[in-house]
Amino acid sequence: MLCVVLAQKLGRPVKWTETRSESLLTAHHGRDQIQDITITAKKDGTVTGLDVKLLADMGAYLGLVGGGVPILGAFMFNAIYKIPAYKFTCTNVFTTKTLTDAYRGAGRPEATFAIERIMDELAVELGRDPMELRQQNWIKHEEFPFTTVCGLTYDSGNYEQATQQAMELFDYAGLRREQEERRRSGDPVQLGIGISTFTEMCGLAPSRVLGSLAYGAGGWEAASIRMLATGKVEVITGASPHGQGHETAFSQIVADQLGVPFEDVEILHGDTQISPKGLDTYGSRSLAVGGIAIVDASQKVIAKARKLAAHMLEADENDLEFANGTFTVRGTDKGKAIQEIAFAAFMAHDLPDGMEPSLDADAVYDPENFSFPHGTHLAAIEVDTETGHVDLRKYVCVDDVGTVINPLIVEGQVHGGLAQGIAQALFEEANYDEQGTLVNGTFVDYTLPSAADLPSFDTHVVSTPATSNPLGVKGVGEAGTIASTPAIVNGVIDALRDLGVTDVEMPCTSQRVWRAIQDAKGRSTQETPVDTHSPGAGLGSIDPNNPQGEVQ
Repeated sequence: MLCVVLAQKLGRPVKWTETRSESLLTAHHGRDQIQDITITAKKDGTVTGLDVKLLADMGAYLGLVGGGVPILGAFMFNAIYKIPAYKFTCTNVFTTKTLTDAYRGAGRPEATFAIERIMDELAVELGRDPMELRQQNWIKHEEFPFTTVCGLTYDSGNYEQATQQAMELFDYAGLRREQEERRRSGDPVQLGIGISTFTEMCGLAPSRVLGSLAYGAGGWEAASIRMLATGKVEVITGASPHGQGHETAFSQIVADQLGVPFEDVEILHGDTQISPKGLDTYGSRSLAVGGIAIVDASQKVIAKARKLAAHMLEADENDLEFANGTFTVRGTDKGKAIQEIAFAAFMAHDLPDGMEPSLDADAVYDPENFSFPHGTHLAAIEVDTETGHVDLRKYVCVDDVGTVINPLIVEGQVHGGLAQGIAQALFEEANYDEQGTLVNGTFVDYTLPSAADLPSFDTHVVSTPATSNPLGVKGVGEAGTIASTPAIVNGVIDALRDLGVTDVEMPCTSQRVWRAIQDAKGRSTQETPVDTHSPGAGLGSIDPNNPQGEVQ
């Protein structure tokens, strides 16, 4: 805002530059919540209720969407599970720290972390395998579309398919056997298996839903297509990328829709002189919203071209077939390529009465529903119980992002998301002293992992197309971040469960893990050890005389 004011006063361009340290101190931080979660279930493992109480730190100032981040998460605490009763309470608080705001996932990672952590604890309470307990409670593939306790309608999904493939690739049964062997032998390096089965609401929209939440904008996106006389195609989109590969994916869509060569499509974005309408890229909405606006604009171009093609071919519009970029008269070899038609429109020598000399088209798309990607992420974690060192040995994920337009982009998005989510679980933290001063405001002090700190990820996709848009696409940009954090932390705690450790605060640094082990040892010398493998241990208790009663 200072740049705008100064540019107006000076009548000259003004550019803002800042150091990385200034950015770390004054740009927004994320994820600062204290979560109080209560889950109830029958002795047979059927989940009956979930109560969520949040304290969400806004920092010293209210960010653009900061106050709305917990509300986005509120819809996702029930996740993939058929939870009949749900209560959500949130209190936003101001502190003297850096403001918090939307950070990759925005509310959904926080919610996924809570439900996946508590499902592991419930499994311990009931003496159940944590994956088996999840399978018992999740929405079955034949039950879609499914309306959740929060009122969202999940249109498609197949949690069984993604999970089965992930468990086979991971060798879940084999790693469980290895885990038991290490526990029996007293190996100082213990093995933990971390599970995260997730879904998210993304493709942020529809506008009417965002309006009901008092969101400060709509959920639509705009696109324009210009058919040039040269046969080239210019596409203007309001979804402006910053490295996600939109130009490639959008060019693929247009090439497929119009039947023109991929190389003949140019994507224009990011400048209000070029693209004056649009709500930009966030909430994994670029493809599921911006991409569909491009599809709609393409269909309008085809409709205009059909009218001119019929005139040029002296045929009825209804007798024309359009495939691979060419209109042909049904049952004949007479045809016109869409590039030829674009040139004829430009020349305007012989147009149908009332037709403008242009095939250009605009479209604005406002979705009828969110999209709901899902997946299963599994992590094998080795923890050195003598030093607290955590090593991520293996990571397998199978994600369902609907129809895949570009597999390489999908893989890149998942890789980047995994790095962010794993970093939150193991490395990253903003530390403040008692006066509220940020004490690790440089990358000398703030631990940002490199590729050397992470393993090679084993990523795969399955596809149950979305029914809410014509391409069947779902979002992918935030999936890795949302799913990976609870998988890592669940794995760390699973490795230490037999030592009496039930929680480690993020990030799970060596010091925190080592201290948790020492604290557990201290408790074990003062208290009767807890059998974490038997029903009744851990969070609450079960009345054996009331087998259908609830455990909390």
